[in-house]
Amino acid sequence: MSKVLLPEPGLSWLNLGNEYALYQLSAAELIEEAIKNGEGSLSSNGALAIDTGKFTGRSPKDRFIVLDDLTRDTVWWGDINIRFSTTDFDVLLDKVCAHLNKKNFYVRDAFACADENYKLGIRVITETAYQNLFVHNLFLRPEEGDFPEKPEWTVIAAPDFLADPAVDGTRQSNFSILNFSRKIILIGGTGYTGEIKKGIFSVLNFILPLQRNTLSMHCSANVGVEGDTAIFFGLSGTGKTTLSADPERGLIGDDEHGWGAETVFNFEGGCYAKCVDLTIEKEPQIYEAIKFGALLENINYFPGTRRVDYGNIEKTENTRVAYPIGYISNAIVPSIAGIPKNIFFLTADAFGVLPPLSKLTRGQAMFHFISGYTAKVAGTETGVTEPQVTFSACFGKAFLPLHPVKYAELLGEKMDRHEVNVWLVNTGWSGGSYGEGRRMKLSYTRAMIAAVLGNKLSSVSFTAHTIFGLMMPDACPGVPSEILNPRNTWSDKNKYDQKTNELAKAFLDNFKQFGEFTTGEIRESMPKVVENTV
Repeated sequence: MSKVLLPEPGLSWLNLGNEYALYQLSAAELIEEAIKNGEGSLSSNGALAIDTGKFTGRSPKDRFIVLDDLTRDTVWWGDINIRFSTTDFDVLLDKVCAHLNKKNFYVRDAFACADENYKLGIRVITETAYQNLFVHNLFLRPEEGDFPEKPEWTVIAAPDFLADPAVDGTRQSNFSILNFSRKIILIGGTGYTGEIKKGIFSVLNFILPLQRNTLSMHCSANVGVEGDTAIFFGLSGTGKTTLSADPERGLIGDDEHGWGAETVFNFEGGCYAKCVDLTIEKEPQIYEAIKFGALLENINYFPGTRRVDYGNIEKTENTRVAYPIGYISNAIVPSIAGIPKNIFFLTADAFGVLPPLSKLTRGQAMFHFISGYTAKVAGTETGVTEPQVTFSACFGKAFLPLHPVKYAELLGEKMDRHEVNVWLVNTGWSGGSYGEGRRMKLSYTRAMIAAVLGNKLSSVSFTAHTIFGLMMPDACPGVPSEILNPRNTWSDKNKYDQKTNELAKAFLDNFKQFGEFTTGEIRESMPKVVENTV
């Protein structure tokens, strides 16, 4: 393997020795390095399988932002964005670099943002080869001669470096720290690659809205043959990846996008998909993308084989695969399309009270965007289950350096300017709450989305939901009309009204934290609790 030299000025500004840097290795070379280093093995389908160690997911309480003149009055400080001192950051950075100077490490230059007008050069320095393969797969890969002259942001990830909380200012030995002034993301004590991905996402969530009046979005996006772009927001378990993976439409991306002046564009050049219970029947595109060059994380093999057991979650339920977006047959490359015509907010309402499809006004769209609702089902050892209300502002609270109001205002402005339709889609329960009702059939949800995208609801009448005020279509091709109004599906109408009130109160209680955003338009769009419901 011939060593490629880093372009000037190299890494001297970090006190890192260029002689230790393995720069811009190919995917095959990184896989060879990972196996040589004992980081992983090749699965029977050709993908590199590795374990990320102690951490198999992000550690939100150990994510910090450096407090300085740039961030003091702009960052939404709190339990999501935790302050870190500039002095502690500088000392910790020197320690991590000294740690890396004792060994070979891996350096990769890449880009974020598929639209040339927003492209961001990044340099990622990783302690392990598998982390560098992840970066190769997830970010935009430079063409020959297209390397960033001077990468604007630097990411340093050293999983074997453990901080001393008593000295270094961290909470525990692992950390992920964003320094917006020095344009550095410093990660240590964790081998989970998602920290790298979401670090850059958090950076873009800061600079694009503030500096470019561009809405950064935690969403998937696809585009039809006529150029009609659709965006899908939704928390885990709502069907975001499944519903945007439409063989009749081109995939722009599965997770992170920007909505600029004239385009919707992918931030990334790859996908980071969940693998739990993966089958070729359920997710054929993801299943077939797991091949040589892909990176499998924290999976298990069937005993005595290299065949992946996707149902085995002994290490974690958060098993993942990272692969270049070109591994998806209908992916759009470059991953860029026009202004969206339709936006879908996906929720898995385990209370069974929200409509399977409803159209939102501008005020309702802003309210539901800033709420970011879904419901998760928590099981107990005795088998008793209760829906758990979950709110995540802008469907990505954990990655928002700015106040959610900023993102919601941008959404409202863009809805007005481009006359975009926003729809709420409930992929959760109907006919009763979890345990009584049934999960909405995927075929019905697909039919509703197809009707919206095919403009087949333009002549259909709509009825307002009594408490939430959402406009529900009275008919939809391919969907039984009786399920379109959720109250009709409950045998006990009083119980439906009671559950709806409970959920409406949860929405209103959650929104109290955004009191300064409660404009007249928003107030009129909030659910109206009926106090006399029995």
